[in-house]
Amino acid sequence: MGAAIGAAVAMAIVGSSFAVLDTLRDYPQSGGQAVRYAAGAGLLFLLAGRRLPRPTRRQVARLALLAASGLAAFNLLVMAAEASMDPGSVGVIVAVVPVLLALAGPLQQGRRPEPRVVAAAAVVAVGAAVVQGLAGDVTAAGLAAALGALACEAAFSLLAAPLLTPLGPVAVSAWAAILAVPMLLATGLVLDGPAGLLQTPTLGEALGIAWLAVMVTAVAFILWYSAVRALGVARTGLLTGVLPVSALLAAAILGRAELTAGRCAGAILVGFGIAAGLTSRHDA
Repeated sequence: MGAAIGAAVAMAIVGSSFAVLDTLRDYPQSGGQAVRYAAGAGLLFLLAGRRLPRPTRRQVARLALLAASGLAAFNLLVMAAEASMDPGSVGVIVAVVPVLLALAGPLQQGRRPEPRVVAAAAVVAVGAAVVQGLAGDVTAAGLAAALGALACEAAFSLLAAPLLTPLGPVAVSAWAAILAVPMLLATGLVLDGPAGLLQTPTLGEALGIAWLAVMVTAVAFILWYSAVRALGVARTGLLTGVLPVSALLAAAILGRAELTAGRCAGAILVGFGIAAGLTSRHDA
């Protein structure tokens, strides 16, 4: 139960951070993400001290794939998708991730997916989609980018799972974050050029980057990966449904979204799916 609560808190932190991202709308995206991950990694290395294990070459390769997909590419693909279709439609597509994790998590371990967890994941995905809301047309370019973001979101857990026992959640989070920095800097140089890669942040932008570095990269990553190690990918994936619900609540508190009956029903559906999945039998 403690691991599930930790994963839920992690997703609540990430979801509420969408309001923080509004403060970074005018800041260079790749450069800002690079600063965020560098600061987050520095904090994680500081917290771990000399107890941080060093990965093998094979583990470094897996960590690099994790950094490239689940950290660097995910954010860029979401932005690319939202550039050609509405954010709600992008969110509906990415909301399918619990189903993908419920299927791929056990298969990665050589086990068959558990039907009850897959069914619960489908309920969570439907509820999350209702919370997000499909508000506009879906374009081919936007769909391709959103599907890429979906794959990257799944990779964030799937690629990390085999590393969590030998390295631990703190080390996986720290190494993945630091490996993402040069990838994002290189991307920023190509997309924005040297002059547009970084800029002096305003106070609001600096606070936003600090929040993402500390609360999301350090705190939420550790909580999420601790849950993946304890519960497995499939069950932890159910908790991704908390993200759109927390994002909606944060937006509603700030007066940027309305808590309609439909969205509230979607949130209840998410909760029902999570409860049903977490109480199912755990295959060792």
